[in-house]
Amino acid sequence: MPRPVALTGTPGTGKSRVAATLSARYRVVEVADLARAWGVARPLGRGVEVDLERLISAFRRRAGRLPYELVVGHLAHLLPVRDVVVLRCHPEKLARRLRAARRGSAEDRRANYVAEALDLVLAEAVRPRRTVWEVDTSGRSVAHVARAVAERVRQRGPSDYGRVDWLADPRVTAHLLDRSP
Repeated sequence: MPRPVALTGTPGTGKSRVAATLSARYRVVEVADLARAWGVARPLGRGVEVDLERLISAFRRRAGRLPYELVVGHLAHLLPVRDVVVLRCHPEKLARRLRAARRGSAEDRRANYVAEALDLVLAEAVRPRRTVWEVDTSGRSVAHVARAVAERVRQRGPSDYGRVDWLADPRVTAHLLDRSP
């Protein structure tokens, strides 16, 4: 059984849409579904609250016996996996996506903007003895991103991240420095 790859990123980067596209080719599971199945989640609004410590323990106990090739979710990189694909999206585009989809409150969307601008998920994903690949979804179709992810999953290869720098964009820096509500 191949070891699973985590597909992660800030909410709104396209994880679920890419995973849906890849589900015809790979066995895919959402972190929330794993947590529910393993009894380490509880309902919270429209989603679930995951007991991350218990999920990590359950994941370790099942290591080598997981029937999944992709584990998807914004917490997937926190699981004990060796390979991680981090989806990235320009924060301005991310904000538009989240607004259009009416996902989260204005405060949640701002927090996601800041997290993406500061590479939070990527920084959390990078660890010793782990391979991390970064895929920019900005301005790319779901099919294009799915092909890029599939190529990473197939080839594995060395880490490839650090090319995306949202702070180099003056609009992002200005947004981060704006303290108005």
